[in-house]
Amino acid sequence: MDTMERPAPVDVRIGGTAARLLLSLMEQLQTEDGGGVITRALGLLDLALAARRQGKSFCLVDPKTGDSQEIAF
Repeated sequence: MDTMERPAPVDVRIGGTAARLLLSLMEQLQTEDGGGVITRALGLLDLALAARRQGKSFCLVDPKTGDSQEIAF
C-alpha cells in the first residue's frame, strides 16, 4: 500500500491502561474523537523515530528557561 493512500478504517482493541490514558487525553483536549487523539499521538511517535534514525534527538523545550529534555524511546 502506498503510504499516501488513505486506508480503510480498522478496529483496534486496547487494554484498560491504554483506554484510561486515551480517555484522559480526550478530556484534556476536550474532544470526543478518540481516533483523532490516537492519530496525533502516532504522528508524534513517527516524528521522534524519524529524528532518531537521522541521528537527531527529540526533546521538549521549556520556553521560559530554554532548558531542554530529550525524550528517550
